[in-house]
Amino acid sequence: MVEILSRGVLCVALTACGAAVQAQSNAESALDTVMKAGVLRACTPGDYKPFSFLKPDNGYEGIDIDLAQSLANAMGAKLEVVKTSWANLMPDFSAGKCEIAIGGISVTTERQKRAFFSNAYMVNGKTPIVRCDDVAKYQSVATIDKAGVRVIANPGGSNERFAKANFKTATLTIHPENLTIFDEILAKRADVFVTEAAEALTQQKLKPGLCAVNPDTPLQYGEMAWLLPRNDAVMKSFVDQWLHLAKATGEYQRTVDKWLR
Repeated sequence: MVEILSRGVLCVALTACGAAVQAQSNAESALDTVMKAGVLRACTPGDYKPFSFLKPDNGYEGIDIDLAQSLANAMGAKLEVVKTSWANLMPDFSAGKCEIAIGGISVTTERQKRAFFSNAYMVNGKTPIVRCDDVAKYQSVATIDKAGVRVIANPGGSNERFAKANFKTATLTIHPENLTIFDEILAKRADVFVTEAAEALTQQKLKPGLCAVNPDTPLQYGEMAWLLPRNDAVMKSFVDQWLHLAKATGEYQRTVDKWLR
């Protein structure tokens, strides 16, 4: 009797599993949607140099924009950029406003709960950027997290989470505008901003007087990747294969060098 019941339970389990697999295989991948429509929609905040930046003429530029254009070409589609913000990135993506999300997105387990990530395309840890005269003062979390130090962060992303998790004694200000956050340091209204090494290196070139602190040895390990639809293995496989080939052929490195060198 026990053996009969066990077989029955196994049969039900296998049937349910088979139905789930069949349902997933029957569901249209975002890749199919893109190829049918001829359009790849990419959500991006567009305020994060060198990854994605909204220009005054309303066009976009940056590492992720160039790479996403290459991905769209591989899909036989044109790229359509969808403006979002860091605070609304996950809600907009989860609502289906785009097939991918790009623009310097850090890989986190919280985001992984709601979406797939592509394979990481860049290792890019958290790095302080400060006035150049203050580089020696702010060499670690401990030397930053002191009374009288004014830390600034932008809202809605991993920079805000890092700042809130690590700076308990320093004064922390959440600045709503990512594009002007570096000017706050130059104007001496803030002392330290911790962001990804690539952005810190880019901004020290754009903003004389600002310096990245030890960008080769960041305060926290980090990876950059693109958000992809949850449970869409077909879309993820295509994007990962495209990225592999872009790196193998040198296309990826040429794109990065264009913006970082």
